[in-house]
Amino acid sequence: MAGQMPIGKWHKYIGDPAVADAIMDRLVYSSMKIELKGESLRKTRGKPGG
Repeated sequence: MAGQMPIGKWHKYIGDPAVADAIMDRLVYSSMKIELKGESLRKTRGKPGG
């Protein structure tokens, strides 16, 4: 869920700002943030095995 969603959208997705902040504090505190841009390689390369 959160791993593929931009952090800026978590509040709206989770629905409760206090809960979203608590989750973000725990996840983001000791993690590395990497934001990828562009289309998914799965979309550009097609289905595996096909």
